Amino acid sequence: MLDQALKEQLKSIFATLESHYTFDVKIAPAHESKEELVGLLGDVADSSNKINLLVNDGDGLAFSILKNDIDTDIKFRGVPNGHEFTSLLLAILNADGKGKNLPDETITKRVQALKGPIHLTTYVSLTCTNCPDVVQALNAMTTLNKSISHEMVDGAINQAEVDALKLHGVPAVYADGKLLHSGRSDFGELLAKLEAEYGIDESAIDSSIKTYDVLVVGGGPAGAAAAIYSARKGLKVAVLAERIGGQVKDTVSIENLISIPETTGSVLADNLRTHMAQYPIDILEHRQVKKVELDETQKILTTVNGERFSAPAVIVASGASWRKLNVPGESEHIGHGVAFCPHCDGPFYKGKHVAVVGGGNSGIEAAIDLAGICSKVTVLEFLDELKADQVLQEKVKALPNTEVFTSTQTLQVIGNGEKVSGIQIKNRITEEIRQIDLDGIFVQIGLAPNSGPFQNIVATNRPGEIIIDEHCRTNVPGIYAAGDVSTVPFKQIIIAMGEGAKAALSAFDDRVRGVIG
Repeated sequence: MLDQALKEQLKSIFATLESHYTFDVKIAPAHESKEELVGLLGDVADSSNKINLLVNDGDGLAFSILKNDIDTDIKFRGVPNGHEFTSLLLAILNADGKGKNLPDETITKRVQALKGPIHLTTYVSLTCTNCPDVVQALNAMTTLNKSISHEMVDGAINQAEVDALKLHGVPAVYADGKLLHSGRSDFGELLAKLEAEYGIDESAIDSSIKTYDVLVVGGGPAGAAAAIYSARKGLKVAVLAERIGGQVKDTVSIENLISIPETTGSVLADNLRTHMAQYPIDILEHRQVKKVELDETQKILTTVNGERFSAPAVIVASGASWRKLNVPGESEHIGHGVAFCPHCDGPFYKGKHVAVVGGGNSGIEAAIDLAGICSKVTVLEFLDELKADQVLQEKVKALPNTEVFTSTQTLQVIGNGEKVSGIQIKNRITEEIRQIDLDGIFVQIGLAPNSGPFQNIVATNRPGEIIIDEHCRTNVPGIYAAGDVSTVPFKQIIIAMGEGAKAALSAFDDRVRGVIG
């Protein structure tokens, strides 16, 4: 099933395994995916003498991972190929105490302090690019805390179960039968939700303040550049980030990063991490800044999990997040008919009518992708004309199952809380209000700056972007901003990298001149 090159690669990946692992398969003899699952797991098992395969009859299709004949409480109900193949490999490595997705010591202690038992189930689609992040995070937590169990469920194979739950978006995480999270997420956000739901031993929180020369908030292109340039000046640097790569990690294809004809967001994110690791930078992932305080020349940052950091220089490179419509009916239907990722959730709307709200490049690209899956795609643009590149506009208008409405304002998402049945819109020229009956809505109206914790500290404009000068300085000495969170025009990866470098150089210059400590 796996090609020879991949098999050789697996031998290298598992060469350092210390414990013995078993794929304990329970599968119905006549299950249509039996051969595919057994073939896949057999190939993986053949790559190491520390892995073996055990197949027994069962009711459905599932397997657990045993470590030295003891259940790790990690279970897959589905065939973990596609994007989830990496989740399978990391589950073994994590159980062996290895893998780049394992958190640092502080986060590990917080996971271990969660009060259990906690039984988690994640519903996924094998075409979903966001699902592996959630599956891998929860699998890692399971290896760190014996009171946690986690099960990945492929929605396509377990369609009746998905229909019963009325799911229209993935990933969807259930904790002891209760929906905990739906949609894109990361280790830090999931941990915070589990802490809120189950509680934590507060003695695990380190209340001491960790001191640095420069704190970089954000791990995307701007944050990575700022950290590298600061570290090259011999400064003590820490990066506080929800995830390394930031918004870039969700970009499928990148073709305008000069000198690199083509790459993906995932590859670029890995390269950012690799480059930062060449320097003595403390990369503190899964952190979200909640509070910012000024203490004379020092800036004190507090994260949502209670950690505190201090430095005379802070570079805010926290990027931006998907912007929501903020209309009635939207929030209660997220994951149940309202979606933000056409690559992840598009397959749920095969043969159905959907709307794409937004006529920029991302919106029109989404419409083109969805047109190949859905029976009909309706594009709704608030402005009087589409904002997308002309070549994209021509392509979408040539598709037989798409329609485009400009000068259109979205007023309300219509549904019953379990599924979307329509969208209410208004023609901004004629003032006519009408409802379009449809099955799903993909929101593609751009990004909102992640400046929240800093908005009462530094000056921001109406959209919330941090106002900077040509040197990336804000109105507060010692606080700088770079990339999409700032007022810099043109939100592009290459620009963010340059702005991050500029912010670091400005901070160093201010340090030399005595403007900051």
